Amino acid sequence: MKTATTIRISASTSFYMLCGLLGYAAFGNNAPGNYLTGFGFYDPFWLVDIANLCIVIHLLGAYQVVVQPVFAFVENWSRRKWPECRLVNKECAIGCLRINLLRLIWRSTYVIVATLVGMMFPFFNAFLALIGSTTFWPLTVYFPIEMYILQAKIERKSWRWIWLRALSLVCLIVSILAAAGSLQGLFVSLQTSKLFLSVS
Repeated sequence: MKTATTIRISASTSFYMLCGLLGYAAFGNNAPGNYLTGFGFYDPFWLVDIANLCIVIHLLGAYQVVVQPVFAFVENWSRRKWPECRLVNKECAIGCLRINLLRLIWRSTYVIVATLVGMMFPFFNAFLALIGSTTFWPLTVYFPIEMYILQAKIERKSWRWIWLRALSLVCLIVSILAAAGSLQGLFVSLQTSKLFLSVS
């Protein structure tokens, strides 16, 4: 797990830092959110299509990681609130599938509403930056460091403990600054946007 986490974080950090730093060095504040189509060039079409397919695959996985706890929370709360309700607790067997009506209705409604909101306010890059900046520190830095400190039984105020705490603090500051920047981008997009028309 340590090797996989190191490779994952190193690869994603290198990729995003290269895109961000090289894009800013080349274009300054006018760097487009989408390097493939941000300049109005859509050729070669196959490259843009492959890039969009990769984005869809990436976001499907990320969406599942974020939304599954929300689904589970609402479904568990509903079971506790209405233990006798058949809609909430009964599962119907259709072949090898077991379908619960609450789960089917709730999850479908959530996805439809999230899709409509995403289409109405299509600030894809600014919104994605906000989500990334607010989830980076707790999920990628804080919890893994805390688990490591507990698991390795690192002494309080030792050199390793101080270094890990300093790393966590620096990443928290970076996350706060990134969140502030993405909020500013979101506010700028809100001022110039039209419903159902992408601005990023």
